[in-house]
Amino acid sequence: MGAQLRVYRQKIKSAQTTKKITRAMELIAASRIQKAKARVAASTPYATAITRAVSAVATHSNTDHPLLKEAETVTRAAVVIFTSDRGLAGAFNSQVLREAEQLTELLRAEGKDVVYYLVGRKAQGYFSFRQRSSERMWIGDTENPSFDTAKEIAESVLEVFARSADEGGAQEIHLVSNRLVSMVSQVPEVNRLLPLEVVEGVAEATDAPAPLYEFEPEADVVLEQLLPAYIEARIFNALLASAAAKHAATQKAMKSASDNADTLIRDYTRLANNARQAEITQQISEIVGGADALAN
Repeated sequence: MGAQLRVYRQKIKSAQTTKKITRAMELIAASRIQKAKARVAASTPYATAITRAVSAVATHSNTDHPLLKEAETVTRAAVVIFTSDRGLAGAFNSQVLREAEQLTELLRAEGKDVVYYLVGRKAQGYFSFRQRSSERMWIGDTENPSFDTAKEIAESVLEVFARSADEGGAQEIHLVSNRLVSMVSQVPEVNRLLPLEVVEGVAEATDAPAPLYEFEPEADVVLEQLLPAYIEARIFNALLASAAAKHAATQKAMKSASDNADTLIRDYTRLANNARQAEITQQISEIVGGADALAN
């Protein structure tokens, strides 16, 4: 009984230590999520404004920019996967990697080769373990993303999109990342980045005639400046949204871990009490038995 009681007490102590760690991580994630959500909210007006600007130029001009042009034959697609550098976030990384695998199967079913650009150590570890290659990877900047990282990713995808198919270029660019729906829900989503699909128009759906636009300088020059900035804004927004979703997933996972630790502590405490009670009962029985033997 004594050995069993020691085991229960060791397990209780271990669960209490684990709970301290998970509780601390939960509080850290809770403090970071507000800042991450504020950064996402702050980037939205700029992303909306530049989207409207690109929409205006693309809709009301006759320019034929390469980033707006659909390729006649698509032989290769690039996929940018956004994960985190750290784990302990529940299904945050696994669900975005699973979404990327489903996208890969769909693209390959259409006869397209797939190349990967990885963001985060978890994506790097996933591909390294399976001995799969990637074009480039970025690590160490997923908790608090910087615009410089978004700019590097944008330059890389623009460079591969600008190359011809014979030179190993890609005719499509896709983004796979997590989006923060609520504090308890993070949903993976896939967006096609290039060729551009401008979905936000600048004119409302009314019976009034569409406005006339005059571009200064020419529309081609305007697009040449706006489109790279638009790509950078989209990628930076995906980085920020992924960081916010990661903090929310960490908070949720650590809250669940703390609750599980409480359950283990309660269960092992009950078992330890039962073992202690059985040990006391056994000792009393031995004392009574010894007293009876001496009396006889």
